[in-house]
Amino acid sequence: MTTDTTSDSIAALRVFLIESPIKMARQQGVGHIKGTVKRVLLELTSRDGLTGWGEAAPWEVFTGTPEAAFAALDVYLRSLVIGWPLSNIRGLTLAMDRVLVGHAEAKLAVEMAMYDILGKRAGLSVAELLGGRVRDRIPLSFSIADPDFDADLDRMRDMVPKGNRIFKVKTGVKPHADDLAHLKAIRDAFDMTVDLRLDYNQALRPFGALRVLRDAEAFAPTFIEQPVPRDALAAMAEFRQKLDTPILADESCFDLNDLQKIVEMGAADAISVKLMKVGGLQKAQGLMALADAARIPGYGGTLWEGGIALAAGTQFIAATPGISLGCEFYMPHHVLTEDVLEDRIENCDGHVIVPKGPGLGISITEHSLSQGALRLAQA
Repeated sequence: MTTDTTSDSIAALRVFLIESPIKMARQQGVGHIKGTVKRVLLELTSRDGLTGWGEAAPWEVFTGTPEAAFAALDVYLRSLVIGWPLSNIRGLTLAMDRVLVGHAEAKLAVEMAMYDILGKRAGLSVAELLGGRVRDRIPLSFSIADPDFDADLDRMRDMVPKGNRIFKVKTGVKPHADDLAHLKAIRDAFDMTVDLRLDYNQALRPFGALRVLRDAEAFAPTFIEQPVPRDALAAMAEFRQKLDTPILADESCFDLNDLQKIVEMGAADAISVKLMKVGGLQKAQGLMALADAARIPGYGGTLWEGGIALAAGTQFIAATPGISLGCEFYMPHHVLTEDVLEDRIENCDGHVIVPKGPGLGISITEHSLSQGALRLAQA
């Protein structure tokens, strides 16, 4: 496709590799985080001077590395993106898939920034560009993943009176007896007033997993997320048959092909939809179209995103009816010590409030960018 030199096209691209300190360690089945997290920010500028922001947040044990996402944007996608018409986002997503295999997060960052510009130009939020809002508030889930469980229990004691009710416990990392003791401590402290969810992050082997899950089921979790490796769909289908608790697929469900296998095998009751996995807002809505047809609800998952990506996630969920199980967009408020947004997205009474301003509904300045994270590289 030929590029466009009118005001409709992209004139400039800046990409930043950044690092941000975090307040607490995070421990889960496929890897641990401590000290800092890295991610990639993207700024696109249109020929008429509007700017849009995107974010790529890979995790090396889950999807890829931030350094690779930075290179994908700077080296491999830059020449394709500059000059591309802003009004043809779908065409660019197809073109990016042709010129570069994988790197879903980098491609998402481009699409995110384009929607941000288009929304600002039209005076509409990204949710409205995606079809319109079905919700303005999203129930927030906080993950219990600190190696120091007592510290997390203290956080719960602070959060529950403020309206937070959903807590997802990262299980399978510590000994099974410790997991059971922690689940008992939560139920003893809060009884059934909290919505308790479990996430093994693939930590269990299929052999013997059913017994472990039956023990955990005694604490009435709302769902059990990804108990076994992503390719163990037959085991997940067995768990669905033999447990009363719904099974949620995360690492098993990256794209439409994955979801089709899950539906065919009856391997999950629900799915975690992460924009970083699927690689685009449009692709994520396509994923949920199939999930809706199969009567499979979605949950708004996250990796280690900051405020830009989570603004896009809230806009996506606001416009996607099937994402009905809440979201875990807690990183900017509860884990990052600083963020690059001028104002963080509002949390209220245990909910994330979807921004209503044009585009992503966020504001970033050179000052907030420089003060909110350490720049490791810029291009």
